[in-house]
Amino acid sequence: MRENRRRVAAALGAPLDAFVFAAQVHGHRVAGVSAADRGRGALAADDAIGPADALVTAEPGTVLAILVADCVPIILYDPATHVLACVHAGWRGTVARTAQAALMAMRSLGTRPRDVVAGIGPSIAPGAYQVGEEVADAARDAFGERAQTMLRPAGPRRWLFDLPAANRYALRTGGVPDSQIHTAAMPTGPDPGLFFSHRAERPCGRFALAARLEPRELR
Repeated sequence: MRENRRRVAAALGAPLDAFVFAAQVHGHRVAGVSAADRGRGALAADDAIGPADALVTAEPGTVLAILVADCVPIILYDPATHVLACVHAGWRGTVARTAQAALMAMRSLGTRPRDVVAGIGPSIAPGAYQVGEEVADAARDAFGERAQTMLRPAGPRRWLFDLPAANRYALRTGGVPDSQIHTAAMPTGPDPGLFFSHRAERPCGRFALAARLEPRELR
């Protein structure tokens, strides 16, 4: 694990002790990250910041990192105020609108949602994520009639839940223009198998979404 993280740090041109990992719990809590938090969770999971499923910072040089393997990784960046967020959204985080909670935290740092550029990373494909009535009902409660576009029947009391579409909708209703939301075309799963997939490989590892703000003078 540490060697892989060192490789990621080298690829970003950042020291590993500049990374901050979240103690993820499939919730909707957002943690603000400052330079004083650097190194938390980088070498030991019990030192990660949280519990939290989204990290927000306005500190250049601090690397935010979340871990996923079918859940939705989301990056939010406001180029106007230079604020960054990384979000982990499984089905619980999706229906809890964790992405919107991150937007609200960014607003407290001066962000206007209409300025935000969002990236939805590789996650389980809509046609592969089969869920039961509990999850489908939670989606209906969270998204109302709009849930009809996110759920497709897959058998008796079974549904296919489109997590990327649900998070895209949450971001739009949070004020991010649709034209500024970009979704990865490559899903997790066995085909093509480029990313860890909890449903396809149990047990499996995790891949990371890691991002940092450059100093303003370098932009």
